[in-house]
Amino acid sequence: MYAAVINSWPLLFGLGLLMIGNGLQLSLVGIRASLEGFPAAVTGFVMSAYYLGFLFGSVITPKILANVGHVRVFAALASLASSAALIYVVFVDPIVWGMMRLVTGFAFAGLYIVCESWLNDAATNETRGQLLSVYMIIMMGGMAVGQIFLNVADPGGYSLFIFVSVLVSLALIPMALTANPAPNFMASSRLKLKELYKISPLGVVGMCAQGVIGGAFYGMAAVYGDNIGLSVAQISSFISVSIMGGVLLQWPVGRFSDKFDRRMVLMITTMLSGGAALLALYAGETGNFLLFLGAVGLFGGFSVPLYSLCIAYTNDYLEPDKMVAASSGLMFVNGVGAIFGPLIVGQFMSLVGSEVFFGWIAAAHIAIGLFAIYRMQINRAMPMEDQGTFVAMPVRAGAAVATLNPETEEWINDEPPAYSEAEDEEVAEQTEIMDDGPAFGSNNP
Repeated sequence: MYAAVINSWPLLFGLGLLMIGNGLQLSLVGIRASLEGFPAAVTGFVMSAYYLGFLFGSVITPKILANVGHVRVFAALASLASSAALIYVVFVDPIVWGMMRLVTGFAFAGLYIVCESWLNDAATNETRGQLLSVYMIIMMGGMAVGQIFLNVADPGGYSLFIFVSVLVSLALIPMALTANPAPNFMASSRLKLKELYKISPLGVVGMCAQGVIGGAFYGMAAVYGDNIGLSVAQISSFISVSIMGGVLLQWPVGRFSDKFDRRMVLMITTMLSGGAALLALYAGETGNFLLFLGAVGLFGGFSVPLYSLCIAYTNDYLEPDKMVAASSGLMFVNGVGAIFGPLIVGQFMSLVGSEVFFGWIAAAHIAIGLFAIYRMQINRAMPMEDQGTFVAMPVRAGAAVATLNPETEEWINDEPPAYSEAEDEEVAEQTEIMDDGPAFGSNNP
């Protein structure tokens, strides 16, 4: 694994810079929207545009990538995201901001696809799961670190937006200078939603609901914090704690799900997350910030693993050759849910008040738990020996690729697929081109 990480350091370093910039921008836009007097419902529309752009980017980028090449796509999308970060302070208008969130979501979807396809190419079947863990830690850790930079300058000025632009632009440098060969990219297909639901109703419903919850929380958390009177330092702290809670509890929750009925673990986890959200609601209303931080950390710790649990549970009922398509479909469902999260919560916050933020999130988690109980009543549990292995997946709503799922990349029975004689010659010719071809970033995908 260490060799794979060392060989991939330009990508991982660039990804870290991207995630710091994206995490900072996510909260910065929410805080600045409140400072500019945007109603919560309007801010919800602005924040949901990111996830809509993410869906578009996840569908369109693979087609562009096949024609242009990895480094050029990465450079173009990073430049697009960098430029969008500066528009917020030039045009303070919710429509313009919504368009910029759409552009940012589109750009980051493509950047993730480039990163994941390169990491997948650098990994082997033995190191892929470990490399995915490093990837997840850098993604979520970068998002958490981004919150800290909220305290560097006044969110009401323009310095932080410039800083986001600089971070995203700097991410281009290690990618542009690497001499590693371009990976061979192959986009995955998706199962039809109806077929996917028949295979795993709980997986589909859980993934969609997790998208709604995640979109609502990360899209509107900064607005909620500002509305209840938290300082910028307190807002950055509570969002960081929620993210790091998700990182820390991914593996313990995953290990439990490998040893017990995964539906039971999913049900308990989502119920605990709902309880933690109610505790955060209480702490926020009473002004007990230490209790609030603890509750938010538990909320993130139990909520974030639901993404990976839903994928692992669905994979338990699939043949290996369908896992990529299923994971891709689940991520698409998650992305659709994420679009509606900020819209719904923003409307409720405008109509009822800020206290509905955690109340609504708690209700959504409890609803997932009740649906899991219903499914356990009408369907038998899968035998433990037939369950697959939990893989901690980074939450990236709406991504249409699943290239880093280690369960989907292994040959069945450890044997490569059979090719015809003509296909063997074509594969050999492509391999020769890749081995002798130009450095990473050529027009060859």
